[in-house]
Amino acid sequence: MAATRLRQGNSDNRSFDRNVFVNCPFDKNYTPLLRPLLFTIIHLGLNPRIALESKNSGSPRIEKIETLIRESLYAIHDLSRNKAKKKGELYRLNMPFELGLDVGCQRFSAGRRTKKKCLILDAESYRYQAALSDIAGSDIENHRNEPREVVVLVRNWLSSEARLKAQGPTKIWNSFNDFTDETSTDLRRGGFLKKDIEKMPTSELIDRMREWCGRPNANP
Repeated sequence: MAATRLRQGNSDNRSFDRNVFVNCPFDKNYTPLLRPLLFTIIHLGLNPRIALESKNSGSPRIEKIETLIRESLYAIHDLSRNKAKKKGELYRLNMPFELGLDVGCQRFSAGRRTKKKCLILDAESYRYQAALSDIAGSDIENHRNEPREVVVLVRNWLSSEARLKAQGPTKIWNSFNDFTDETSTDLRRGGFLKKDIEKMPTSELIDRMREWCGRPNANP
């Protein structure tokens, strides 16, 4: 079975103490990391909140981000795109900016938001210190751009911070691969091409992950 929480929260999926805000790159090169990250959160019985969960063009992006941050006890911030890859290319500032909003929400709020917690990820050890020295001394985890390592880091952090009785990272990784294989097969039967599967909206993908993880035989 999926992880069981020791403290019971509201059964509503949008409950503050079950929400995990995900702040990460949205480019196609990050997809191999994003999908196991989202799956791990769902496998642990928590609720990922990400800007891509809604395609409402009428709502300014910053307002979406602020709402997600306010509604989430936990947050995962991936700073692995904070460096330009080639000459003349600008590095990505969205992720550090949203990290700052999240930290500010925790530090300048009252009530339950003072208990907000975050995990900061990067692809290389200590690289963040050159670009974001204000968080020096914080525990930054290095995933080395390895999807399986993302599962390990997210599982271990949430298991500790959310007080979960969680299955091991290898079990979760294997479940993710089973989900990917089964879902891809079902989608191809339903008329999806490989490129269609790769471009599946994040909200639809999350719904499929929830459905799969909720099956009685999905997490034996």
